[in-house]
Amino acid sequence: MNKSDESLLKNPYLHNGSNTVLKKSHFNSNKLVYIESYGCQMNFSDSEIIASILSSQGYKTVNSPDNANLILINTCSIRDKAEQTIRKRLEKFNSIKKINSKIKVGVLGCMAERLKDKLLEEEKIVDMVVGPDSYKDIPNLLKEINKGRDAINVILSKDETYGDISPIRIDSNGVTALVSITRGCDNMCSFCVVPFTRGRERSRDPKSILNEIQKLYKNGYKEITLLGQNVDSYLWFGGGLKKDFKTAPPLNKKTAINFSNLLEIVAISFPKIRIRFSTSNPQDMTLDVINTMAKHPNVCNSIHLPFQSGSDKILKKMNRMHSRDEYLDLIDKIREIIPDCGISQDIISGFPTENQTDHNQTLSLMDYVKFDYGFMFSYSERPGTLAERKMKDDVPENIKKERLQEIINKQLEHSFFRTKKYIGKTVCVLIEKSSKKSNNFWSGRTSQNTVVVFPKKNFKKGQFIDVEITNCTSATLIGNGINISNSI
Repeated sequence: MNKSDESLLKNPYLHNGSNTVLKKSHFNSNKLVYIESYGCQMNFSDSEIIASILSSQGYKTVNSPDNANLILINTCSIRDKAEQTIRKRLEKFNSIKKINSKIKVGVLGCMAERLKDKLLEEEKIVDMVVGPDSYKDIPNLLKEINKGRDAINVILSKDETYGDISPIRIDSNGVTALVSITRGCDNMCSFCVVPFTRGRERSRDPKSILNEIQKLYKNGYKEITLLGQNVDSYLWFGGGLKKDFKTAPPLNKKTAINFSNLLEIVAISFPKIRIRFSTSNPQDMTLDVINTMAKHPNVCNSIHLPFQSGSDKILKKMNRMHSRDEYLDLIDKIREIIPDCGISQDIISGFPTENQTDHNQTLSLMDYVKFDYGFMFSYSERPGTLAERKMKDDVPENIKKERLQEIINKQLEHSFFRTKKYIGKTVCVLIEKSSKKSNNFWSGRTSQNTVVVFPKKNFKKGQFIDVEITNCTSATLIGNGINISNSI
């Protein structure tokens, strides 16, 4: 028995980031799992954790539900449209199950946590329901399924971070990877279901974070994204929950690691890896984070900073802990310290009581910042949230759509304004994959998170390339690769 086999027996979750650490004989031809993920990056990161847990049980991931014995769908509940998409996919899986009744179907993630056993009642195809904090229990739940019983575990945890599991990078490009550093959220925004589906915010042990990045580095990865519902509130003092910090010993408080500290530790420890992070919350982002970004060249000049509304009245109803002026002051500080920083946004149109004046304030804030890109949606009432319980969804759907379209149009205008500024300049691009439109072109991103496409020539995936920009669209820079870059 070699050392890899020994470590596998001691802890079956410790892999090197790929299936290759396991012998082919470890896998069972009757244990083929297809995992489909929806929603935020955290869901996709969770799917890699699930793949690792199942791999320890002899399962192999496959690329098609038609080839699987077990189908798992990792769900999102942030909007009603997301849940309707899941239900339509379940209809598709039902048609597969009719052909092969032995196939088992599981619903995982936020929708599973929100609906719990209702999913088993409403979707007869579903055999298993698993919440975001219960993935380690999947092997036991599969045993229940095999005995002909429905299986459900949707218990939220106060300490689960999956820090002891090395994710298997499914559908990976081998270049970029997600590394979760926090789970859950303590910010009770009145529109958001995340605190109810993912529980209290807790931070992951920095040692486990560094160990995961080290494995990625050894496996040739060139970029990582530090991930959490709210990365800026990361706080490690020997325990996960922030509320425990008040009762922590004085020495623990003195040596506590916040997000700025963690970002610097990662940047110094891995100078050859490019670092991103997401998502930030305006109320928690501090100047020390921005200064740390400016200090280290391998930390990308890109910040995703949702503001949701430009109206103080609406922000208060949303229970956002920042004002319009505070948000704009933070933007000014970012521009001052990192002039070329790419900044993106989240916006909700048509929140309860929103009037034309509120909407105009959102548009005027956009004009001031001119975001690089954004994620824009009309308000969707989510069951159980404060907004659903206490506020009337009183903005007509047609008005929501009209306002949303105005927001989208303005963002397209601003995105084009940002990309045009790069024409004639040379940017450093990490090659991630072939372009979707042409196999003769590479696709990668700048430090600011802008997509760049350019002819392949003799360049290779995973290289940092200096690219001269010759043209652009509102979303993409087009150019010619010059040489392998000395910068990162």
